[in-house]
Amino acid sequence: MRLPFVTLTLSWLCTLVAGEVTIQYLAQATMVASGAHNDTPLNAPSLPNPMPNLAPFLQLTSALPSGISIQLPAGFLGFSIEMSVANQVLGHNSSLIQVPFLNLMHNIVQRSGTVNVRVGGNTQDYATVDEAGTHPELQGKILWKDKANINSNNPTATPPVYLSKDFFYLLANISTFTNVHWYLSIPFNDTNWRLGIVDESQAILGNYLLGYQTANEPDFYLAHGHRTAPYNESTWMGEFGQLVDRLNQDTKYNSAKTQLIVPSIANANGWQLQTLWDLGLVDQFNSNIKYLAAERYPTDNCAAIWGGGTPANPQDELPNFLNHNTYLKSLISQYTTHTAFAQSKNKPFLMFETNTASCGGFPGVSDSFASVLWSLDYALQMAYGNFSGAMFHVGGQTTFYNPFTAPPTNETVFHQWTVGPLYYSVLVMAEILGTTNTSQVLDLNANNGDVSTPAYAIYENGKPSKLALFNYMDSAGGNAALTVSFAIGGSGSNEANATPQSVKVKYLLSNHTIDTGNFTWAGQTFGVAYGSDGRLQGTESVQTINCNSDNTCQIPLAAPGFALVFLNGDPNPTAAAPSQTFSTSLVTQTRNTATIDAQVLATSNGHQDVSDKKYSTSYGSGNSVNRAGRNAASVGTLAVLGVSLGLGWFTVRVNSMRR
Repeated sequence: MRLPFVTLTLSWLCTLVAGEVTIQYLAQATMVASGAHNDTPLNAPSLPNPMPNLAPFLQLTSALPSGISIQLPAGFLGFSIEMSVANQVLGHNSSLIQVPFLNLMHNIVQRSGTVNVRVGGNTQDYATVDEAGTHPELQGKILWKDKANINSNNPTATPPVYLSKDFFYLLANISTFTNVHWYLSIPFNDTNWRLGIVDESQAILGNYLLGYQTANEPDFYLAHGHRTAPYNESTWMGEFGQLVDRLNQDTKYNSAKTQLIVPSIANANGWQLQTLWDLGLVDQFNSNIKYLAAERYPTDNCAAIWGGGTPANPQDELPNFLNHNTYLKSLISQYTTHTAFAQSKNKPFLMFETNTASCGGFPGVSDSFASVLWSLDYALQMAYGNFSGAMFHVGGQTTFYNPFTAPPTNETVFHQWTVGPLYYSVLVMAEILGTTNTSQVLDLNANNGDVSTPAYAIYENGKPSKLALFNYMDSAGGNAALTVSFAIGGSGSNEANATPQSVKVKYLLSNHTIDTGNFTWAGQTFGVAYGSDGRLQGTESVQTINCNSDNTCQIPLAAPGFALVFLNGDPNPTAAAPSQTFSTSLVTQTRNTATIDAQVLATSNGHQDVSDKKYSTSYGSGNSVNRAGRNAASVGTLAVLGVSLGLGWFTVRVNSMRR
């Protein structure tokens, strides 16, 4: 695939100076309250009674310990974006890409080399590609939701979604800028197979395509009115066989038919993964299945959204997300036999969609620092449980759990993006596992298995590399800070002393578990709601801690907090580099803007060293586009390099060199 070139088409009064173009217009907007920007206050939880040991000791070995996980791929933790909101999150079309999304992805690529994104969810099963390019609602757009034809029997109110070919060029252009790889789907609302997604993605995405999910939570199809009884694991497996037969009929699907992802069930309504294994799903379709997958949320908030039961109380739910067992070990332990089965069949096992709670999460919990700690612990527990990847779901404006959320369309003039708790955990997890594809994770059962103070050891290339330390307790209840001691080798381990003379430490912190913004990772933050352009703010702070002559080292850890201890010297230097700002040729306002050199834009592909480049989106900063002395000009159609970006939509305008 060729790199994009930048073009600009303008039809408004513009300001043109030295290769920069700014479109200026007046806009009025009304602020809209939504779940994604919720600020519901909860009470900080009380401290455990009895209190755990505040000075736990961890013994590590230089040799690879028994019980450690499989080697884990870089980009282990990614995102699942509901297909119906792709135009809000990814871009309006292939020429108008959401730059905050590019920045957010690039942050992760700096740390892990890649990031995996699934576009799907409930709406994927009702997706149709307008391959002829004639649909009147899709001109200049990537998707259109047919809200007039929602199935009244569907409790999730899922509308049919129509995709243009430009949807796939949008994904390709994003991958060109930063190394994003994609999971897509084959619609499964019926067995009249619509293969437009396969046709277009194979031609346009190439190696950026990871695979196709075939059915999204089919264990809910009967309950949601998508199928008629009887419908069970065996029925679905028969339908999957029909799909494989259809793909076998045309040689153009020779690649696609080996990239299928199944069964993606949630173990709901009596369905079980084990039943599918026993039916021979993997043995019968071994050559077709690329990944095995499940979808699971630890709990739900559906009664509050859809009715039909007693809504959960978020205050009561909060302690469950500050506990290493309740929604973590007890959940992942249900999958260890399935991940072992996947290994026996040489298949990666994915948690294809998950988050804090289905139906949008809980206000005050899913958007709080408690969820930062919980989701990072959850990710590490999945890694320890031999999953090969997981994706946190991204919904619309009404959800509380979004890792990131664009502002409502009518607020883009004066609001930026909101970066949620789970994005922080994805960012940190990328740094934990790094780029080597050799990282292995061990739950240390720290502090005699205490649920408030878990810890993990990370080994790379068979050697201890990092420690991940958690403190779920909240200082609002009193002193709960930890001093965690550790040793590598030494007395009682039958190994020589191997604790380093000093270690580097990065901290993930907030004042309280109930905080809903301004969390910091190594002193940097994405700020509060409506306050981010996708780049970390502030100066990175990495602590150096000298170890003791007795082969031990003490790591202080605030309450609440997380510490990542680097055992082998400095952290990945590229992780500390400034995030690249992907700037554009289209500006909708003079505030919240960013600029970038055209040469950087033209050659950006997600692998560049950008450590010496700093860009700004802040009003009034030295390199923002709000500069005096410009001359007004009427501009028709221009090709512009070295152009400026506006946060009105905060978008990139690029045209892919289509084949």
